[in-house]
Amino acid sequence: MNSITQVSDSERYARCIRASKRVRWDIDENVVRGRCFDSAEKFLPDGLSLAQVFTTLSANERRFVSQIQGRTYANVFGLVERFINAKVLELSSDHWFGDQVALEAMVRFSDEELKHQALFRRIDTMVGNVLPDGYRFDVDPDAVARAVLGKSTWAVLALTLHIELFTQLHYRQSIDPDTELSELFKDVFLYHWKEESQHAILDELEWVRRDGVLTAEERNLAVDDFIDLVGAVDGILRAQAKADAGYFAATCGRAVEEAETRAIEAAFLKAYRWQYIHSGVQHPHFSKVLFSLVTENHRRRIQAALATLQ
Repeated sequence: MNSITQVSDSERYARCIRASKRVRWDIDENVVRGRCFDSAEKFLPDGLSLAQVFTTLSANERRFVSQIQGRTYANVFGLVERFINAKVLELSSDHWFGDQVALEAMVRFSDEELKHQALFRRIDTMVGNVLPDGYRFDVDPDAVARAVLGKSTWAVLALTLHIELFTQLHYRQSIDPDTELSELFKDVFLYHWKEESQHAILDELEWVRRDGVLTAEERNLAVDDFIDLVGAVDGILRAQAKADAGYFAATCGRAVEEAETRAIEAAFLKAYRWQYIHSGVQHPHFSKVLFSLVTENHRRRIQAALATLQ
């Protein structure tokens, strides 16, 4: 049975390599192509920005909210890919003297994550060129990566698979179908999605592989780490929701009273929790993999923790 599993897993690594070669893209030649962003267009679709919960805003103001959220969306992906890449490089050492196909797949994964970070730094600058000054994303990606990597590998891989899966879900269900979005912004996430599709396969392979060597006590502690990581993500989202609401109030072109600013901040936070937490943990495949690895008690603990983030 083990040999059959090993052959199957080796072929899955090989398929990821073939996909990586097939969809390989360049930031300038394939994505940007000399284009600029236009402040007359939406950046994030209503299904992600949750435009409907910004009940006090006009249509133009909701478009501005989508642009603010689009810039934050790019910055959050640039942030998380810092720790994802570090973990991928660490895990690649497990394959140095073993399956060289698996090693190549992990090296390609790392190379693509570095490219994605460069893409999102570029997008942040380009969006900044067309939006008002004053936007802030005051999160140190290196500090976050160090904190995340201080947790168990099991928990980091759980968080990573969750991220890779919601990336695909966002593109297929919300970004691609929206005909009113910036074509440049859609292309950023089209090409990102093309490479993240095989990354999710590698995340799952590595997560299950790591789970197989854990003791019951180590897995119990790993579940605690995963809950802590989701809580840490929520802390970042709460801070950014406050920053983005303040930026909107300062630059939207009209006076915004304190009560409305608080309502706008709550709407930003609801949107961000949907984008970066709930859309991932509710993904059917993530739930299937996660709950196949944990006990019923672990499942209840995770669900109780998520229930507090509404």
